[in-house]
Amino acid sequence: MEDLKRRDFIKKSIKIIGSVAFLNSTGLTSADKDRFSLSLAQWSLHRSLMSGKLDNLDFVKISKEKFDINAVEYVNTFFFKKAKNKSYLKEMKNRSNDFGVKNLLIMCDNEGRLGDSNAKKRKKAIENHFKWVEAANFLGCNTIRVNASSEGSWDEQKKLVVDGLSRLVEFAKDYSINVVVENHGGLSSNGKWLSEVISNVEDDFCGTLPDFGNFKIQTDENNKEIIYDRYKGVKELIPYAKAVSAKSYDFDENGDETTIDFYKMIEIVKSSKYKGYIGIEYEGDRLSEYDGILETKKLLEKLI
Repeated sequence: MEDLKRRDFIKKSIKIIGSVAFLNSTGLTSADKDRFSLSLAQWSLHRSLMSGKLDNLDFVKISKEKFDINAVEYVNTFFFKKAKNKSYLKEMKNRSNDFGVKNLLIMCDNEGRLGDSNAKKRKKAIENHFKWVEAANFLGCNTIRVNASSEGSWDEQKKLVVDGLSRLVEFAKDYSINVVVENHGGLSSNGKWLSEVISNVEDDFCGTLPDFGNFKIQTDENNKEIIYDRYKGVKELIPYAKAVSAKSYDFDENGDETTIDFYKMIEIVKSSKYKGYIGIEYEGDRLSEYDGILETKKLLEKLI
């Protein structure tokens, strides 16, 4: 009897030690599981949506039934003329409720430059975003993503964008909606510049949406792309993050992303104070949209 008890104790001890070793080798902890959840960015399916193969209203159904993802990030261009259509928005909200999917944010494009040097155009761009703040609030989102495009010197662009963001945030905070800026080309893809912008806005309702992939600043006169260090950029933007976009392009036979070191990126996110959703945003063309989303999800689940 004593031998049986002793062998049982040893078996249990081995299992515990093995589990600890596994956790240490992967960097995974129960705290990480509590900190992070996965969401699906609608842009992952942009080809299907643009071709008409997939309707915007069916996005939450696809997210839930095909990918078992319970939170989504919309793109305004896929229901651009519906921002003030309450019956349409109500149908979107009803479907998300029916499938048990949380609406997180709306990515807003094509509404003018919040850092336009022309004061009237800048004011118009700010006001163009108001309807998306209201739509986000109606849908139960907590955030809209905007762009920080402008022109001029480093300081001139910073001043203009800070003005545009600050005025938009003043409107959005009345709806308890965050305004976040994604690194999305131009100086916004320079992590130092964008972090300075957010710091100067000085409002808890303003933050960043670090994207693992969007660090192309411009193309020079020799047609050479000027790319900001993506890992440095995410490190600079993550302190202000209210959302994170795990951009992916392609995968090798081991399931690892071939363009971006996801292990390094997720470690940067883990090392920060960020807690919340990490959005799957597949943008490759070798794999199908569906397979690309599944590969991205599989890799992220392994890492977080």
